[in-house]
Amino acid sequence: MVSHLLGICRAGWYKNRGKLKFRDERLKEDILEILKANPGYGHRRIALALSLGKRRVRRVMRLFGIKPYKRKARWSKKRDRGRLAAKYPNLIKNSCPIKPGIILAGDFTRIPYRGGIVYLTTFIDLYTREIVGWSVATRHTSDLVINSLFDAIKTLGKIPLTIHTDQGAEYTGGEYTRLLEKLGIRVSLSRKRSPWENGYQESFYDNFKTDLGLEFDRFESLGELIEAVHQTIAYYNQTRIHTSLKMSPRQFLHLYNQRT
Repeated sequence: MVSHLLGICRAGWYKNRGKLKFRDERLKEDILEILKANPGYGHRRIALALSLGKRRVRRVMRLFGIKPYKRKARWSKKRDRGRLAAKYPNLIKNSCPIKPGIILAGDFTRIPYRGGIVYLTTFIDLYTREIVGWSVATRHTSDLVINSLFDAIKTLGKIPLTIHTDQGAEYTGGEYTRLLEKLGIRVSLSRKRSPWENGYQESFYDNFKTDLGLEFDRFESLGELIEAVHQTIAYYNQTRIHTSLKMSPRQFLHLYNQRT
């Protein structure tokens, strides 16, 4: 009797093990399909995309050695080292916007291209996490930031109450700060050497270059690179799942507009 019972248990165990292996193989293919379209996704975003538990997705990714590419390196802003601290405090610490268009955060990044540098500056809405303004240039000037600001105001259809950035020279320069004050926008700055105080933009740029594709010299022209930047920002806004929102920023904004 014991042997018989053990035989049944053993047969059932092998059967269940076979089913689990089959399900894991199918999930592996689903994960690879998600990563093909979204190479920067980690297990949490993949789980959201597949409407599955993150532990199950993480287990299968570990089982098959699936690792999405994650780029964490950021260029340090050497031009800002040794500058005196700006007079503006951090106004958004411990704050939580309750609707779109109230608080924006800004930052810039460098994209190496064919021996030169292309500068991208962006503004993100802290409520929707949407990139509402951006600008690209081959020179790092105040006009780059100001053009991005006007793009954000055009997208929002209104002037935000507060804009938060780090203490980069492009954000503490007189032309930029005078414009914000003239528009009635409160200037908020992170403390020096405190990148976590502008974590929204830091998080965006951590993934942006991965989504853009890391071989920047593959673009035949500067115009082709700028078009790719446009498409990558559109992908982030409209499609890419934001883990805190459980959906893309544009989907979150659409739900907000339906409720109001």
